[in-house]
Amino acid sequence: MSLYAISPVAEVTLPIIGREELFPVRRVYCVGRNYAAHAREMGDDPNRDLPFFFCKDRSCVQLVTLNDVTPLPYPDATERFEYEVELVVALSQGGRNLTLDEAQAAVFGYGVGLDMTRRDLQSLAKQKGRPWEAGKAFEFSAPMTPIVPRGAAPVLEAGKIELSVNGEVKQSSNLTHLTWGIAEVIVKLSEQFELYPGDLIMTGTPENVGPVVIGDTIEALVEGVAEFKMEVV
Repeated sequence: MSLYAISPVAEVTLPIIGREELFPVRRVYCVGRNYAAHAREMGDDPNRDLPFFFCKDRSCVQLVTLNDVTPLPYPDATERFEYEVELVVALSQGGRNLTLDEAQAAVFGYGVGLDMTRRDLQSLAKQKGRPWEAGKAFEFSAPMTPIVPRGAAPVLEAGKIELSVNGEVKQSSNLTHLTWGIAEVIVKLSEQFELYPGDLIMTGTPENVGPVVIGDTIEALVEGVAEFKMEVV
């Protein structure tokens, strides 16, 4: 075998609620600081910033079950493993420089996800002006539920988003507090990247992110979409 042979990238899929087919994941986009209170706790002015984006590899996606406790491995090389609960938007259409109407039409459905973060590594990268991959794009860093099809419903504009650790509520907000709504995020993202069917967008997290340790139980939900439970192992 040639030393320069390229290994094939394994296909990553998510179940679709109520359907036999699977949702093939192409790329995972993340929106930074898209809730005003979270932007403030991270040191930004939410009234000034346009949305900014970073990516997780699709290999970071971990399927979580809805009727059981899914294990979440504690990663190597960190002493501060933090949760961020997010609404996940799944696209069935793509394109460049989309209009708001095109962006709304591109939404296939929704999930609930965690943007798990090695915060100490991310903070060090920020201080050094380096990329965030070590803090954000590691194995099992994007647990996600199956996709709930949108169907003929309008794009989500409201709904409780919440995360608890060991039964104590840590994050609690509403999608109405998104600085940039779902369609607006898709529009802005399409100005920087060509979007495709299979793309996932993690739309940002509310305030009060924080650490978990081995043995902790995380419960997360977005009203009308899904809820799930994980144990850090």
